[in-house]
Amino acid sequence: MTALDQKSPRDAMGVTEAIVLKGAKPRRGRRGGGMPRGVRIKDTKGDRVFVVGAYILLAVFLLVVLLPLLNIVASSLSSAQAVSSGKVLFWPVDFTLRGYELALQNDGILRGFRNSIFYTVVGTLISVVGTVAVAYPLSRTQLVGRKFLIGFVILTMLFTGGVIPTYLVVQSLGMLDTVWSMLLPNAVGVWQVIIAMVFFRTSIPEELYEAAQLDGASELRVLWRIVLPLSGPMLAVIALMYAIGQWNSYFDALLYLRNADLQPLQLVLRSLLILNDQGSGNIAEQLERRELRDLLRYSTVVIVTVPMMIVYPFVAKHFNKGVMVGAVKG
Repeated sequence: MTALDQKSPRDAMGVTEAIVLKGAKPRRGRRGGGMPRGVRIKDTKGDRVFVVGAYILLAVFLLVVLLPLLNIVASSLSSAQAVSSGKVLFWPVDFTLRGYELALQNDGILRGFRNSIFYTVVGTLISVVGTVAVAYPLSRTQLVGRKFLIGFVILTMLFTGGVIPTYLVVQSLGMLDTVWSMLLPNAVGVWQVIIAMVFFRTSIPEELYEAAQLDGASELRVLWRIVLPLSGPMLAVIALMYAIGQWNSYFDALLYLRNADLQPLQLVLRSLLILNDQGSGNIAEQLERRELRDLLRYSTVVIVTVPMMIVYPFVAKHFNKGVMVGAVKG
């Protein structure tokens, strides 16, 4: 009988483990084993080519977007004569804030700025509330006719009534030349409803719904106390989408608003860029007005663009999370 046979089963198992593990090198890395620290998977040549090509393409897109913006900002900070003569490229010439002084003294620009802020804030609030009100019931499997309703919602994204029928509906409801024509016709977007519905369905554990129902909570209480506090990234994404759409809203205002007191900043910018190019007086006065008008145009473009650029960094962290809603998870 060998020495291994004379040992107890527990001792024999220990000897066996020692034999198996003999010569095995201990792993160093994260808890639970895994790949050792400092080990990196080597990129293939194709991977490196792809990464370089992606960076080049992104750099081209950045220049396409950034260079015109730099030209506009530089022109808004240059003198009227330099702007009219085409001397400004990407750096201000004869630095001045005259363009912004003219913009802040223009009653139409200030009124349009106030209107745009109102439409953006109130319209975004209405849109987010409406989107959640539509998406949450559609995300619940207990809803009767859920599949039919989802198909009906998606159908409205593929087929629309068109401009003239929509205008007639707005007119028949008495919303022409009112703030409601800017807030209600496009209040709820189908794409935003789909994003919210997928988030509610996949990111909120079903156990939370069941636990809340066992505690006697109503659906409205579950939505308010459980679902919405866990949906911050998704709400930030759809709110940013709606806010950008409302701030840049131009065509709806052109169709529905005739009262200058209700027009947003986009229509004011249109009047500066396209209309009112003719003037009276001698040639010198007309030339001076034209130079100042050109400077005012660039300053107004900057005023229109800056608010959304200021808002975005505050929601960027939520946007990066919420934009992955519905993605395949490993």
